[in-house]
Amino acid sequence: MARPVTIFTGQWADMSLEEICKTASEMGYDGLEIATWGQINCHKAANDPAYVEEVKATLEKYNLKCTALGAHLPGQCVGDLWDPRLDGFAPSELAGQPEKIRAWAIEEMKDAARAAKAMGCEVVTGFMGSAVWKYWYSFPQTSEEMIENAYKEQVELWTPIFDVFDECGVKFALEIHPTEIAFDYWTTKRLLEAFDYRPTLGINFDPSHLIWQGINPTLFLQDFIDRVYHVHIKDAFVNLDGRNGILGSHLTFGDMKRGWNFASPGHGDVDFDKIIRVLNAANYQGPLSVEWEDSGMERVYGGTEACEFVKSINFQPSDIAFDDALKSE
Repeated sequence: MARPVTIFTGQWADMSLEEICKTASEMGYDGLEIATWGQINCHKAANDPAYVEEVKATLEKYNLKCTALGAHLPGQCVGDLWDPRLDGFAPSELAGQPEKIRAWAIEEMKDAARAAKAMGCEVVTGFMGSAVWKYWYSFPQTSEEMIENAYKEQVELWTPIFDVFDECGVKFALEIHPTEIAFDYWTTKRLLEAFDYRPTLGINFDPSHLIWQGINPTLFLQDFIDRVYHVHIKDAFVNLDGRNGILGSHLTFGDMKRGWNFASPGHGDVDFDKIIRVLNAANYQGPLSVEWEDSGMERVYGGTEACEFVKSINFQPSDIAFDDALKSE
């Protein structure tokens, strides 16, 4: 059976659940990775079975499944250093109050685990934030003690949350991503080590955040495959022409003066064929979830084309040796 092809609703959070279900169904998707700031209320889902049945009924109306919840925004508020941008991720009445935003986010993440259990999902995807992302360049000088303390802080903040995940039988899949405590190969390894490879914590594999950093997504996937709990199908292309810088130059996504941009799947530089082969070798049968971001393309057109693209590459491994027939008897 082919892996389900789903779409992450984070970039479609302006739509109601009914609207995104109708649109996703028309685009050809099998299910949704539902954003917790969009089409589902985690607190209600964690505590109100009738509400959960309403959500499920809407999904079933359009022949869709909910395969994961995406809790990126509250997760960012758990472990990030506050600045005014985080105010947009939390309830408006908490604006400018870092401690209250963090306390809200911690409870929101616990409810995300409970909501996932109620919805029948095994995975919550998301972010964790970082107390040291702003120090990545190490000037002014960043001490090793600062880095080590940042990892320890994540363990302290997230351990009570992961305890609730364990109670619910749900995994957390961190999207390896700039601004996170794990944003590349070695920071991912360090984070897993900091948590003593706790099974609760895994990876939402998204190659688009790796390729422009110069990291080979296929090698990353091969090395961390046992921790990959969810997969995003998202593309990016590198556009270094001697003028464009890899750091983006404070230019808006989509601007061709940037050194890289996100692209609709199949329009960038990610080698999805090799990725599928690694997933096949590991018998990954979870969702292939399109996170659709392309500033140069209309989103329904792009979302439809992306669904077709993912289905075209969603092949299963052979169940025979191709050279078995090359014999006379």
